[in-house]
Amino acid sequence: MMARGAAAASPPPDAMEQTLTEFLIGEQRKAPGATGGFTALVNDVRLACKRISYLVGKGALAGGARGYVGTENVQGEAQTRLDVAADAIFRRTCEWGGTLAAMLSEESAEPYPIPAQYPQGDYLLAFDPLDGSSNIDANAPVGSIFSVLRDSERKFLQPGTQQVCAGYAIYGPTTMLVLTLGQGTHGFTLDREIGEFILTHPGLRITEETSEFAINASNARFWEPAVGHYVQECLAGKSGARGRDFNMRWIASLVADVHRILMRGGVYLYPRDARDATRHGRLRLLYEANPIAMVIEQAGGLASTGTQRVLEVEPRALHERCGLIFGAKREVERLERYHREHNERAYDAPLFAARGLFRAESRA
Repeated sequence: MMARGAAAASPPPDAMEQTLTEFLIGEQRKAPGATGGFTALVNDVRLACKRISYLVGKGALAGGARGYVGTENVQGEAQTRLDVAADAIFRRTCEWGGTLAAMLSEESAEPYPIPAQYPQGDYLLAFDPLDGSSNIDANAPVGSIFSVLRDSERKFLQPGTQQVCAGYAIYGPTTMLVLTLGQGTHGFTLDREIGEFILTHPGLRITEETSEFAINASNARFWEPAVGHYVQECLAGKSGARGRDFNMRWIASLVADVHRILMRGGVYLYPRDARDATRHGRLRLLYEANPIAMVIEQAGGLASTGTQRVLEVEPRALHERCGLIFGAKREVERLERYHREHNERAYDAPLFAARGLFRAESRA
């Protein structure tokens, strides 16, 4: 087992030079009867991410591309100009290639049908065009998340187990595209000199245990008892039930947090909370939780709502939300157990009363 985090042993020199396109063609050749349509689709997603990376990387030099546009998306969230621009880039880049039947974006209430002048394809693409955009002015990492399904009668309302590809791009000091086709999770770094994504992190793996967790502590008063119980144990450190110290990290960008966990290990919690009893969580199932869950599980981790494997959730609505806990397998399993054993009062009382932010009552 590796000591800290996620990356497999260094690849041989020839693997370091493999481009994403070469990787995809190699995988295509392993699939009898493959037509190349899927490879073309992932290459279109690759190009969309490159274009967004360029736009994000201009920062304040982009001028009118930054700031808010005065509108809200279907989620009720204020849209930035970069949100709108990134959404348009995904559509324009992926609509014409003849690989897609429709697209679903965080920024639109309804699916986007492929225009009639373009060939119709066999796949569906769901995406969050610019995750973390509210942090863009702080120059924090942002990214794009995507999920590919085969077209079916259920259209986008398929469980995550039906994904044929999932991944994200992170736009930070370097731009990386992290991808799974269902046979492991692999990271590609954008070489800006040649304009290609190069395979730099093949076979990413997450260690089963960790001493690092990520959660938004400002929501503590809304947490389920199971989550409060877990966090209290972690904060107790060596003198507590866990017998070791934990570090807490929170970037407030899903892509940035998942990338850190892939690179160095950890567990991430954005659980269901008491703010809105009609919602099953805060993150969107189809184009956030499902693709991230596939990436994590293909890297040896686990992704759960707290009570159920994320990839097995049957979606009921296009923009359905869910709780999301992912990362080190044993920590996620512990949290699932706590949801069974320490969650008997999920929404019926203030979690921490007057005893302080992280001091919950002991529950046998």
